[in-house]
Amino acid sequence: MTTKVQRVLVSGGGISGLAVAAGLARCGIAVDIIEARSDLAIAGIGISVPNNALRMLKNLGVLDDCLAAGYVFDEYVRCDAAGERIVALPCPESSDGVPGYLGLTRARFADILRAAATTAGAKLGLGVTIEDFTEDAGAARVSLSDGRQAEYDLVVGCEGLRSSLRTRLFGAAADPVFTGYACWRAKPLIERRVSAMTKFAGATTDAGLVPITDDEMYLFHVTAEPGNPYHEPSSWRDLLGQRLEEYTGVIADVRDNLPAASEIVYSPLFEVHLPRPWHTDRAVVIGDAAHAVVPHLSQGGAQSLEDAVVLAEELTRRPLAEALPAFMKRRFDRARHVQQLSSTALIREMAGQHAGDLSREMASTREYLDLPV
Repeated sequence: MTTKVQRVLVSGGGISGLAVAAGLARCGIAVDIIEARSDLAIAGIGISVPNNALRMLKNLGVLDDCLAAGYVFDEYVRCDAAGERIVALPCPESSDGVPGYLGLTRARFADILRAAATTAGAKLGLGVTIEDFTEDAGAARVSLSDGRQAEYDLVVGCEGLRSSLRTRLFGAAADPVFTGYACWRAKPLIERRVSAMTKFAGATTDAGLVPITDDEMYLFHVTAEPGNPYHEPSSWRDLLGQRLEEYTGVIADVRDNLPAASEIVYSPLFEVHLPRPWHTDRAVVIGDAAHAVVPHLSQGGAQSLEDAVVLAEELTRRPLAEALPAFMKRRFDRARHVQQLSSTALIREMAGQHAGDLSREMASTREYLDLPV
């Protein structure tokens, strides 16, 4: 393993998979992407993209496309359950002009990343999974569900929470851990009412609105769901409405204009704590497969993008045997710290975080995320 990688298999067509494929293919590395789904229809609603993630998108050459597709804003607003403002915190742009925050639809974001990867030369195969994996000093050898057998210099697992490659490599020790909470998401049937990420503090819940286009916004609502109960999807609209009953003002308007149950997304919140290293000699897992994080600092997709960009940088700078440890050195502590910050934010917000403490916490978090990746 004294030469740089030339051929890579990326397993998973989500944020981290498409981003790392784009980064590698832009540097001339042959990349195959496989995705278990037979289509790339996106179930999510919207996504909040903070400044540290936007810097990664600039590195990948897609920042302008993302900015054109979404809604740029530069502050974080905290309100009470009636919509009265408690505090507004700035999200300033970077010294190189990258904005503070962006909201956009998940479908458009996925389209942009997919186009970046395939335009750079990555090949995408749908409905395909890894059936068998072995590795030795010469290659990573995979058998795929479509009957193909192939050899690669490296396999990158970007399969999310339930990563089969992670389990294959590291066993069940890093299986997802339920946090006790869940997030409801929906695009309300009314025009945008906020111009920045705006959170509303209930007594025991947390709701928020994020602008994603000039006309649209999406709702997220975090609730305690002890024991991770199953909720029949056909009931999601009614259940979400019930969980929003304590709110007045703009959230009440949203509650009265929820879409059909089929247009609502319900996601139990899990974390993944994969110990270092996240790799063997010829395989590595990144993104949610390695360090799934709760969404309270908008860092799930952001940390996946940081993984992707850093891994692509290291793989194109140095031989594989050096690149993977270098990747871990740059990413493990940062990802773990962001995971802890996000978990703390979840607990404190659900307990009714005092505005002054929130201001200090957000400022400290922003300073940390401003550090080079």
